Amino acid sequence: MTNILRQPRFWQRPVQPARPVDLSSIPIFRRSAFAPDQGPGPWLDQPDAQARIEERLAAGEITAAEAQMCRKWSRDGYVILERFYSAALLDRTWKAYEDAIAAGNAAPPAEPVYEGDPLPGRLHNVHFFVRAMDRMLHEPRMNRVVGLLLGAKAMPFQTIVGHKASQQPAHSDAIHMTTYPCGYLAANWVAFEDIDALAGPLVFYPGSHKLPYVLSEDLGIPAGTGYERYVSDYEPAIQRAIAEHGLQPEHFLAKKGDVLLWHANLLHGGSRLQDPKRSRKALVCHFIADGVVCYQDLVGTLAHVHSGENLYRYRRFSARRFLKRALAAVRARS
Repeated sequence: MTNILRQPRFWQRPVQPARPVDLSSIPIFRRSAFAPDQGPGPWLDQPDAQARIEERLAAGEITAAEAQMCRKWSRDGYVILERFYSAALLDRTWKAYEDAIAAGNAAPPAEPVYEGDPLPGRLHNVHFFVRAMDRMLHEPRMNRVVGLLLGAKAMPFQTIVGHKASQQPAHSDAIHMTTYPCGYLAANWVAFEDIDALAGPLVFYPGSHKLPYVLSEDLGIPAGTGYERYVSDYEPAIQRAIAEHGLQPEHFLAKKGDVLLWHANLLHGGSRLQDPKRSRKALVCHFIADGVVCYQDLVGTLAHVHSGENLYRYRRFSARRFLKRALAAVRARS
């Protein structure tokens, strides 16, 4: 009975690709480098996803609230968690980021929107520099939600933090963070303040996750060409897809503490900033499933989680390690 209770849930297991791959044998990481019948795909991307949700609900594997979340994700490619984080936690975390900037431990680029703009631009992988942001990335409740939606153990691995609107054209994260097997990536957008229409809120296109993935090879973009071809070829292709399929945008007018999670292939971006002096404090966290290969399709290289490098500037706090040390200290004194 004890062994049964200790069995991991279906969303706590790593993905096992149908065809394992030797990463050292791949010179350029693109979709064509992997087997076409890669499988298995995320459970909520399958044609019978709705039936699977009902089966797991009936079997007690998921709750009614989780089933509703899964239906939404399968149908629309996103879910919104209202007031998921407390205002106090967000204030402490943002202060830690501001303190890191003041101390020179984090250096976001300027990226001015207007002359004299005092707000810095977006900083990637802030969790390498700020422990409070790292704790947000590895927050257990969020990792559980992402694991459920992916149907596999979630692996937090990338962050972007920003003081203001990105005004980034619509795109799918899949071209920047591609997985083998395909689709095992999710992202969240955490609002650190109330966001209104003037602040350039996140814009997304419900249901767009069901469109075919558009990757570099589909557009003839060679590896290593930088972002020039991304701007000239990829972004217009996404705009054509939006128009051809009649996709309608929605804007994330978030309250402080709200979280938007989206599918690997959901088209999204930053809407136009109507009031340049408005801030839009937010943190984006990206997650992949344990067991998948993650690579940067546009560049053709592996993501840092597979590069053999430890990019953390510090050792993540481990409660288990802390308890072991505390117990050892007690034993030494006795």
